[in-house]
Amino acid sequence: MPTYLIEREIPGAGSLSDDQLKSISQTSCSVLKNMGPAIQWLQSYVTNDKIYCVYKAPNPEMILEHARLGGFPANLVSEVFTIIDPTTAD
Repeated sequence: MPTYLIEREIPGAGSLSDDQLKSISQTSCSVLKNMGPAIQWLQSYVTNDKIYCVYKAPNPEMILEHARLGGFPANLVSEVFTIIDPTTAD
């Protein structure tokens, strides 16, 4: 199944409290549960004004539907074709 990187523009994201992040996560998980096993949230990275999320899904439309149902922005959805890390240099 393809992996996608979602860029969510959320001003002040880096200042969200633990309770706010927990609430966002709970909303996402609830939407995912209702959408079924075809879409999976792997992890997210919170920066100053954006949250970058990594998902597995059959297509980008499903990612956008999750965002719509959860009330989340999905400003950019990019398919990940390859992952590299320091061991790639070996």
